Amino acid sequence: MNIEKKAMYKQMGISEEVYEFSEKIWNSLSDRFAQIDAVSEYNQLKVIGAMQKNRVSEACLLGTTGYGYNDLGRDTLEAVYADIFHTENALVRPQITCGTHALALALMSNLRPGDELLSPVGKPYDTLEEVIGIRESKGSLKEYGISYRQVDLLPDGSFDFEGIARAINGKTKLVTIQRSKGYQTRPTLSVERIEELITFIKERKPDVICMVDNCYGEFTEAREPSDVGADLVVGSLIKNPGGGLAPIGGYLAGKKECIENAAYRLTSPGLGKEVGASLQVLNSFYQGLFLAPSVTANALKSAIFAANIYERLGFAVVPDSVESRHDIIQAVTFGDPEGVIAFCQGIQQAAAVDGHVTPEPWDMPGYDSPVIMAAGAFVSGSSIELSADGPIKPPYAVYFQGGLTWQHGKFGIMKTLQKLVEKGIVSADFSRFM
Repeated sequence: MNIEKKAMYKQMGISEEVYEFSEKIWNSLSDRFAQIDAVSEYNQLKVIGAMQKNRVSEACLLGTTGYGYNDLGRDTLEAVYADIFHTENALVRPQITCGTHALALALMSNLRPGDELLSPVGKPYDTLEEVIGIRESKGSLKEYGISYRQVDLLPDGSFDFEGIARAINGKTKLVTIQRSKGYQTRPTLSVERIEELITFIKERKPDVICMVDNCYGEFTEAREPSDVGADLVVGSLIKNPGGGLAPIGGYLAGKKECIENAAYRLTSPGLGKEVGASLQVLNSFYQGLFLAPSVTANALKSAIFAANIYERLGFAVVPDSVESRHDIIQAVTFGDPEGVIAFCQGIQQAAAVDGHVTPEPWDMPGYDSPVIMAAGAFVSGSSIELSADGPIKPPYAVYFQGGLTWQHGKFGIMKTLQKLVEKGIVSADFSRFM
């Protein structure tokens, strides 16, 4: 069987040298993979339990049109999300177009003119800069008289508690905590560290809203930020919780008032959660959520495999090969644009959809530099599927995530290494690393 497998990889463009090196790395990861499977099993039971508690039925899988009044499936799904995240309420809608939209909705609905937004974990993800008004944009929070304050992490990645204490003031209404690293090489925040930060903030201002950008982090741990004091958690359905099946959508889960504010902003004052047809997406929303713990585990395994491959070759990786994992993103720093481009082109060549396409950097809306994105996805832009992207600017790091199956994630990383070898960025002589 191993001979047949090796021959198949060769047929798919993987050289013997890349195959042997990759197999050695994979064979060393059984203990890590077993830990991931244990968390996945726990979260799978949590999802099933929430579905059973809320009596999910075949009728819930049917959609509505028009106003969407009395949409059983939509309302039941939101109750399921609230139970999974242990929150008072949830908003889960196809009308939320992406993660950035979900975050903008949470901010714009819970902040008012004269309020201040605080980020105690440094710079937010690039696409939020225009939402906040860090970069000028129509309709930003800044345009509505909402100010912004930021406290950077310390050089070692720890919280600047003294700086945060000074930044909290009478105008501070909402604190936004980005769990994942975005286009930075800082550590992802564990739920334990998020708890430490929220506790510190609430001790100084108990009524402040603590919102966690949970994108890429769902189901990577047994607990979610809402279990440790977050008033609001926000994410995208074309990332972890959609399980690769949701074709669009986002979610907010949290305090009843925060969710009601968001619902009135999403639809209209006076309407709120009562309207919003689910069309024909509920089946994929439910089934995607059911698969999400397993799919997230596959993505985590792919990320760990990538970290071990590239760390062994001498590249800086975040997280490193042995760190605990709190999101599905793996950063690899190449130090030059050619490495980033080659990596992304390797991911694209591993895709089942658009595997024949060659990605190139381009000026994408919402970013301040050219960005290259690789994703041959069944759902456009779905970053729970095998994908990689990165800004073409120093330190020239690529951000890899996803893989609906571990086997696809493994093949994708092998393809990146093959591409780097073909371009002369990495030597094909792996003997000194084995």
